[in-house]
Amino acid sequence: MPEPPEVLFVCVHNAGRSQMAAALLDHHAAGSVRVRSAGSAPADSINPAVRQVMDELGIDLSDEVPTELTTEDVDAADVVITMGCGDACPVFPGKRYLDWQLVDPAGKGADDVRPIRDDIDRRVRTLLTELAPGDAPGAG
Repeated sequence: MPEPPEVLFVCVHNAGRSQMAAALLDHHAAGSVRVRSAGSAPADSINPAVRQVMDELGIDLSDEVPTELTTEDVDAADVVITMGCGDACPVFPGKRYLDWQLVDPAGKGADDVRPIRDDIDRRVRTLLTELAPGDAPGAG
């Protein structure tokens, strides 16, 4: 059986966009995709508004911790998605690189973060249909 594809989400602080994207993809993929997230300058903790809006979907980020991006993270990934923050990632041949232009949730309240979460959720669902078509939400 082939190994599941691995997706790496990258943003500067790994405290908002990349954490939401990783959690949403992990939730929807139900094990059919391996998911990681990292940041070039990780924050100390996850954005509280991000935790709140993810809790509303039943996705708990309370145990998640921002982590620093490493060359090994990029090397292990099949798809690397930067989150519209101009992060510089090591480039390896054979990797798929995407840049999702997204509003930064830093300093925003839950009402402003929900539309960002929903935008990420739509993108993640689309990505999942490309990576594991039979496992995408609503497939079958």
